[in-house]
Amino acid sequence: MMNVIPRQTRGGKLLTTIYTQRHLLVMSVPIILYVLLFSYVPLWGWTMAFQNFRPSKTFFQQEWVGLKWFRFLFSDPVFIRTIRNTFMMSIINTTLGFVSAISFALLLNEIKNVAFKRITQTISYLPHFLSWVIVTGLVATMLSVEDGAVNNVLQFLGIIKEPVLWLSEPKYFWGVIGATYVWKELGWNTIIYLAAIAGVDPTLYEAAEIDGCGRWRKMWYITLPSIKPTIIILIILSIGHILDAGFEMQYLLRNGLVQDVSDTIDIYVLMFGLQRSNYSLATAAGLFKNVVNMTLIFLANELVKRLGEERLI
Repeated sequence: MMNVIPRQTRGGKLLTTIYTQRHLLVMSVPIILYVLLFSYVPLWGWTMAFQNFRPSKTFFQQEWVGLKWFRFLFSDPVFIRTIRNTFMMSIINTTLGFVSAISFALLLNEIKNVAFKRITQTISYLPHFLSWVIVTGLVATMLSVEDGAVNNVLQFLGIIKEPVLWLSEPKYFWGVIGATYVWKELGWNTIIYLAAIAGVDPTLYEAAEIDGCGRWRKMWYITLPSIKPTIIILIILSIGHILDAGFEMQYLLRNGLVQDVSDTIDIYVLMFGLQRSNYSLATAAGLFKNVVNMTLIFLANELVKRLGEERLI
């Protein structure tokens, strides 16, 4: 009679895997503790959105008010305006960021002089390492009415006759925010696309060249389709931050004349949470933003899945 070797149970396989990878698991403990401490433990604070929170009281002494603060948010015209501002500035930044980064990566890839290519790439991503305080200071100086470089150049070229109040006209504010974001993050956002382009099979370009394709055709029919999975993944991630239009740039460039178009949800949270000490309302606004972002990223991932494209999860 043949000896039948019993199959290893699922639990036995798990224990075997844990034992063989015990060194990796021990090394990952600090990272797991870090994530738990700074990413999950603070979620306990979301309960403030359903309380009339008072710092002087313990958790069990707080007054629970249900959805009171959420009802207040959606009846507050200021909050509705901040949602509009946040959404529009996020759309502008995301669109300009993707188009400029992909275009710049394609053009950089066509540069044959390696030294010039590296210098150009280095110069392009240096602004990423500047703080928003420095960047907004430079932008305010460049756009100033008196001796501002932008107004001086436009007047010299005859495009405008008088200096434009770029930071005092609401109709210009979103454009200034989008242009500033592109200037600061263009080179940094290009890095991942250059890495994806580097992974394209060079024989595809050789075959296309034999067929008579020029540089533009190779970019359109080979490079872009090859990096499409990377673009889709990054778009999904960006959709998950659609209500994260930023805080520092808008807060530092805003003033009373453009307040109606500059305030974002993060600025709203700052005003009510810290300046007015209404922590419950600020938490409700932040919770709303996070729930919307999480919902959108799952919806975008599901849509991409149904279209048969590369998805995030």
